[in-house]
Parts: sequence; structure tokens; C-alpha cells
Amino acid sequence: MNQRYSIQEFVDQTKQKEKNQGVFELESPRMLEVNLDGEVWAKVGSMTSYKGQVKFVRESILEHGIGKMFKKQFTGEGVSLMKASGNGTVYFSDSGKKIYIINLDGEAISINGNDILAFESTVKWDIKMIRKIAGMLAGGLFNVRLEGHGLIAFTSHYEPLTLEVTPDNPVMTDPNSTIAWSSNLTPDIVTDIQFKSLFGRGSGESFQMKFSGSGFVVVQPYEEVYRAPNA
Repeated sequence: MNQRYSIQEFVDQTKQKEKNQGVFELESPRMLEVNLDGEVWAKVGSMTSYKGQVKFVRESILEHGIGKMFKKQFTGEGVSLMKASGNGTVYFSDSGKKIYIINLDGEAISINGNDILAFESTVKWDIKMIRKIAGMLAGGLFNVRLEGHGLIAFTSHYEPLTLEVTPDNPVMTDPNSTIAWSSNLTPDIVTDIQFKSLFGRGSGESFQMKFSGSGFVVVQPYEEVYRAPNA
């Protein structure tokens, strides 16, 4: 019997494979496997399946203190997280985007809130507003600073590009394509009315994020349209 395209062939090609890579591992480029023994934080709605004794709880408004509560209210709760706790295996994904894992070892990184997928509970985090563009873009107005020790996973549409920023060579990026940057950089906003006129954009000025100093910025080859959570 010809086994090509058989059910068994499909199962063998796509079944979960033990890689024994630790707490976070990539089951595929677009599927994160978390070998849970304790708790992790993850983006609400990102769980695709799980095995074992795992409990999922959406973060309460006071989960991280009154300061973060006000920040989340100001950003429209753009960073909606859930806590997965227990013992088992959990799989996370986000709209088929590619997943990247970083192990923080006393370091810090800033990531667009929409692109965070999961992180260990040992990682400290805080919401940072880019104040100069408040009101200019619905959603995507904030980033999350993650620091300390532990694993984090974030997403990108297709393969990202990391650009070096030096004092004599600042980098400008499209806010809708910017997913992460080194924590020592603070983006500024520059507007370009001529760019707006050239492409006939209907409303508002065209603006870019400007990174100056020494560090790096990560962009994706895709302009992600952010929506306010209650839109």
C-alpha cells in the first residue's frame, strides 16, 4: 500500500517532538512550547493547547500594583496578560507570527507591547509610554521594559532585522514596524509633512521613531495596524 499522504505520514510529520531544550523551546518557528513547573505570564488569547494540570487566570487590575494599574488604564490595557500556573506543557502562538526567545541574564530590553508572547515570572516588567505620540496612533503607543533574569518570547511578522544605532548614525523606523530596542535607547518622534504629501495620506502627519545613541533596534518587514482594545 502506498503510504504517501496517508494519515500516519501526516501524524508522523506534524506530531510534537521532545527537544529537551528547557522551559521555553520552539516546537516550530511559530509555536512556543513551555514546559511549565510553576508559573509564566503570556499574552491573553495566545494559548493553543496544553497537557497536565495547568490553570489560566487573567491578571487582575491590581495584580502588579496601583502604578501599573493607572498605566494600563492610560494605554487602554494594550498589554493584556494571563498567568499560566501548575505543572504541564503549554503551547502558545500569535496569529502565525514567528517566535523568538531571549534569555535575560541581568539585562533589559524594550519590546512593543503587542509583540510580547510570554515571559517567566522571574522577569520584572514595566509599561513605558512614548508620550510625544500619545493621541497620534490608536494602540501601539507604548512599550514594555523587561529586565532581570529569565526567558522571554516575542513575535515578528516574518524574519526581523536588527539595526545598530551609533551616536553618529541614528536610525529612523516606522512605528508600525518596530518591535524591540535596547533598553538604554529612548525613541523620539520626528514628523515628515513632505512624506505625507508625497503619498497622499488622508489624515494626520507622517511620523517616525528616531533612535539616537548606542544600541540596536529591531524591525519587522510588515506594518502592523494596532487597534484599541475596545475598538
